[in-house]
Amino acid sequence: MHSISEARRQPGGEGRRAGLAAILILALGAPQAGARPAAEETCGGRVAREDRLAGVAPSGELRLASGRTARLDGVRLPADPSLAAAARAWLDARKGQRLATREDPAPDRWERVALDAVAEEPGGDPVDLAGGLLAAGLALVDAGESDRLCRPGLLAVEAAARQARRGLWAGDLPLRAEDAAVLAARVGQFVVAEGRVRSVGERRSRTYLNFAPFGEEGLTVTVTKRTWRTLLERGLTAAALRGRRARARGVVELWRGPTLDIGAAEMIEMLDEERAQRR
Repeated sequence: MHSISEARRQPGGEGRRAGLAAILILALGAPQAGARPAAEETCGGRVAREDRLAGVAPSGELRLASGRTARLDGVRLPADPSLAAAARAWLDARKGQRLATREDPAPDRWERVALDAVAEEPGGDPVDLAGGLLAAGLALVDAGESDRLCRPGLLAVEAAARQARRGLWAGDLPLRAEDAAVLAARVGQFVVAEGRVRSVGERRSRTYLNFAPFGEEGLTVTVTKRTWRTLLERGLTAAALRGRRARARGVVELWRGPTLDIGAAEMIEMLDEERAQRR
């Protein structure tokens, strides 16, 4: 494998493509500090390509020199307008830079390409765009509509920003799962909430994790049948979940109280395991 400096020195089209591929592998393929997290690729079939960042849409989508529109996989920009503007400015600072990408082979229903992207900054280290936003506290980890988070290592990058109270973590996140009124006020917004799982209700198509004592209002997390099977495979049975503290993330809906519908197992984190890992 070429080093980053060797990759930059290679002449010609083939050398340049090899250089970008090496940058992508080096920036995403191994644990790094700061803005270069581990990839831990779990979604197969992705294609390595190259492009340039032509601009950033108001929604935070990337406009590529190839004419395509892309979204960074695994992250969501903040709902807060000032923080969202800061995230767009962070991305826009890489305008014109060459990107090494790893992409889904087909666009989504909005004709956007889901990708990981590493910018080759002139005279500096390559920057993982998703990891850089998370490290600055300018994005949240979100699997989106997928039933898995392709880069679980992004959660560790987000955790560092959360512990340092950077960016959006300087506000009220994570929310208290027991605070139904605050959660209900965030309907339609993506939030991160923490609390203790008080009870678990297993049903044919959904499993319900209740974060409030019986008879009181609080967060309910609904887990799809497929994701529940994944949690069971990881040892997170109903009995194992009851009484444990957890962090959940998703878009707030109202159904007999505030609800998060979870489609990817990584959108639920056990806080006791997290504390043990930090020791």
